[in-house]
Amino acid sequence: MTARKKVILDVDTGVDDALAIMLAVTSGELDILGITTVSGNVSLDQATLNTCKILELLGVSGQIPVCRGADKPLVRDSVFEHRVHGSDGIGGALTGMTVTKQPEAERAEDFIIRQVLAQPGEVTLIMTAPLTNLARALHKCPELTEHAAEVIVMGGVVQGFGNITPTAEYNMYVDPEAAKLVLAAGFPRLTLVGLDVTRKALLSADDIARLQNPVIRDYVEKSTADYRKRYWERNGVQACALHDPLAVGVALNRSFVTVRDYYVDVETRSDLCDGQTVCDFQNRLGRPANAGVCLEVDAPAFLECFINSLNSNSFNSLNQ
Repeated sequence: MTARKKVILDVDTGVDDALAIMLAVTSGELDILGITTVSGNVSLDQATLNTCKILELLGVSGQIPVCRGADKPLVRDSVFEHRVHGSDGIGGALTGMTVTKQPEAERAEDFIIRQVLAQPGEVTLIMTAPLTNLARALHKCPELTEHAAEVIVMGGVVQGFGNITPTAEYNMYVDPEAAKLVLAAGFPRLTLVGLDVTRKALLSADDIARLQNPVIRDYVEKSTADYRKRYWERNGVQACALHDPLAVGVALNRSFVTVRDYYVDVETRSDLCDGQTVCDFQNRLGRPANAGVCLEVDAPAFLECFINSLNSNSFNSLNQ
């Protein structure tokens, strides 16, 4: 059998981060070394609590360590997204859950450094949050770029409009200095999974109805209810985008997306365009490519992967 891909998930667990964790766990194809949390959609404390709740929901809380990271961006104030993700970040779906799992004492950036250096060329970092933790890890250990297998970033938009400002995607906007540092660090394989493709990966009520496990189906339906409502109000579509799950999907099967290599940077000094992801499609800057940019997605194939994973036999008896 092929060895499972070793990954670390870096999350600010809101609605779609939670779904990404669920996909990563239920797929059975990833060796999840740990999950690191960061301030983003919600506070660091809430993101960490939500992460522990999802692992308990899946029955794997004792198997996957959780490490707390940055409680704010590198130089800016926090920007939360409670209107989209709810006051608790996951739409109130697990309000009454008792959580026994506790995060590790080790800091997120130290956990990332330790795992990557101990297993050079083997660990893929799946980043579905502002990039503060990875920027802090790079500050401590610049040679991290030489040892990570790949960095997959859910963030940015290069051919469309933003989802927090007219030009910026949320993760890039919240900590553009961190994003700029990560993009410039020199990772030989960095993949940008932006709104250009995640907006095409949509989860509808009909899709949720296909989930066979009642516990998982109930959680997904409740957690995404307001999320889907907000998406309808903004985009006129009765569904919600699987932003963060698609980043996990790329780790599972790169053929889901069409990727082209470009030079990419992030704006940090603009009143109107802070956090904008700038992709040099025509090589006008004459700089070498630093990112593989996802431009197209086979959304039906990815959605089938998502549904089938959450319906996997390993979890179909969960709490029934």
